[in-house]
Amino acid sequence: MSVSQDASGAGLIALLASGGCLLLALNAGRKRRLLDDTPISKALGVFVGEVEVEGVCVRRDPFISYLAEKPCVVYRWSVDEHWRRARQETYTDDKGRTRTRTVIDTGSDTVASGGESGGFYIQDDTGYVWVNPEGADMDTLTMFDRDVDESDPLYYDKGPSDAVEGSTGERSFTEYGLVIGTPLFVRGRASERPDIVAAQIKHEDKADMFIITTRKAHEVSEGKASAFVLWNVFGALLAGGFGAMLTAGARPEVAPFGLLLGVILYLIALGFGWVWMVFNSIVGLRNRVRQAQSLIDIQLKRRADLIPPLVACVQGFRAHEASVQTLVAALRSQASGARASALAPMLIAVAERYPDIRAQESFDELRKNLVETEDRIALARAYYNNIATFYNTRLERVPDRYVADILKMQPEPLFQAEGFERQAQKIAF
Repeated sequence: MSVSQDASGAGLIALLASGGCLLLALNAGRKRRLLDDTPISKALGVFVGEVEVEGVCVRRDPFISYLAEKPCVVYRWSVDEHWRRARQETYTDDKGRTRTRTVIDTGSDTVASGGESGGFYIQDDTGYVWVNPEGADMDTLTMFDRDVDESDPLYYDKGPSDAVEGSTGERSFTEYGLVIGTPLFVRGRASERPDIVAAQIKHEDKADMFIITTRKAHEVSEGKASAFVLWNVFGALLAGGFGAMLTAGARPEVAPFGLLLGVILYLIALGFGWVWMVFNSIVGLRNRVRQAQSLIDIQLKRRADLIPPLVACVQGFRAHEASVQTLVAALRSQASGARASALAPMLIAVAERYPDIRAQESFDELRKNLVETEDRIALARAYYNNIATFYNTRLERVPDRYVADILKMQPEPLFQAEGFERQAQKIAF
């Protein structure tokens, strides 16, 4: 094979590797934009779709880790035994004679391992949301890490009684996991739980990312930004190498110009890829704004469905009292489609004034549902306003605004409602 053919083959490999680096860079950039464009949701405000949640991990029946003996939501442990083994090696010396020598190899084998994993809750000041960690890109923390010899009781208490060949009498005990109460950041796709009316976050094929990590959201984003830069640097260097090898095969003296040409071509490809990435990112963000708006409509519809039964419950009590009459009028006004405003404070005040009303199970259940629904409306509104703000900012930010102009995208108005202030919910485990 000629030198030019070798250079062509190496150049083709460099070109393919450069293209792979470009794709990896764009993927990292796309995921960074998804992270930056998704607001942190409260647990009570987690609805169907891509979500990000911050809170502490809890579990009603926590696992007790094997080595550290701490309550966990997930843990994995292992015991590695170190060994030293001698073997005979045949070699040829500098005079061509066949010789043998003894070589000492060292290493370690995993002699025992185990762990437990299962679903858990992410809890914040509003409530909790169920998380199934199966299939997630999950970070864990070191809970136990000790190197011991046979004189340490741990050696046999937590490890097997038999030894590996050539054992040095030393073992390493390590354990990784998430202790109850560890602050976590979870990014994934939320869906309705099949058993109760509540949200869950679990692996889904259509989800862009499923991350469970002890890092903060901005730290994960910064990691994606660093990956975007590094993959582009590698890609540009490989593209430059492709150009240099391609031109060197014909005229070696023009290889530096080939290097520059390869880098320029990579930057052009990166420019087209960046426009494609930003275009899809803004379209996806606009669709999520519309989805967030529909979530508000769903909660308002649920609230409207609760009003007629409440009217029926309240009407039978103290009809002559002005406070009850005011509540009935407000309920009927809301049911007729007037501008949405919070009814829960007025409803609670009337319930406290008239114990007979509060004693009715049907009324009490309806009141609790209305309070929770108005909390959900407040959270859905906050989520919509946050993501709409991100979207509107994207439309104004340079250079994204030039891509947005291609689609003639318009800013989305923020949702306004009266009195839907979120109330903290106490969750007991």
